[in-house]
Amino acid sequence: MAKAAAGAQAQSKSAAKKKKWSKGKVKDKAQNAVICDKPTFDRIMKEVPTFKMISQSVLIERMKINGSLARVAIAHLEKEGLIKPVIRHRAQLVYTRTTSEE
Repeated sequence: MAKAAAGAQAQSKSAAKKKKWSKGKVKDKAQNAVICDKPTFDRIMKEVPTFKMISQSVLIERMKINGSLARVAIAHLEKEGLIKPVIRHRAQLVYTRTTSEE
């Protein structure tokens, strides 16, 4: 009788406490700028033409700006002739710096 009670009790404990395998890491929400102020614009104009690879993703990560602002900045830099296109795909535009030989 005691063995049956102990077995039932052990079974209910294991059923009640199920192991969680993942900790569920949560990424912090990025606080990227949505308006281009003067210091951000100056920083983009100075630093971005020196990057070896320039894309929307790179600008978002390094300059802490949102995607639409990054697209506008890339278009402006291309119009100014400070960067040149490498790949023109509808989803991802990849640019590089212009070298002095060109």
